Amino acid sequence: MKQVGALICGWVFAIGLGVSGMTKPAKVIGFLDVTGDWDPSLMLVMGGAVLLGLITFPWVLKRGVPIFGERFILTEKAGVDASLLWGAALFGMGWGLSGYCPGPALVSVVTGNLAVIVFVIAMIAGLGIGQWWIMKK
Repeated sequence: MKQVGALICGWVFAIGLGVSGMTKPAKVIGFLDVTGDWDPSLMLVMGGAVLLGLITFPWVLKRGVPIFGERFILTEKAGVDASLLWGAALFGMGWGLSGYCPGPALVSVVTGNLAVIVFVIAMIAGLGIGQWWIMKK
């Protein structure tokens, strides 16, 4: 049942990314280009997601356990450290240079676009290197 829930959530997420335009690098880069031809429409997508999260997250946590899992997995880190800053910087550079965020890139792989495939391969390699770096410490 856990996998069915994950599949349904993944499909809903993928459809939302497609409908919002997040799978189009030009739209994302247009949003990030605040000094040029700025497209603020993705702010509505981001604002809607943040608002929904702010409203539902406390309510969901009151359940004690998730519907399709044994326990909630939440970060125990409360502060900002060098790893968080480096990770955020790398994420932002990758997103700004390519126009792809990890979720929309995975959704866009089905298009067969070579640029998307190269991005996803590089992203997976970067995740692997990051895990190796953490394990090395």
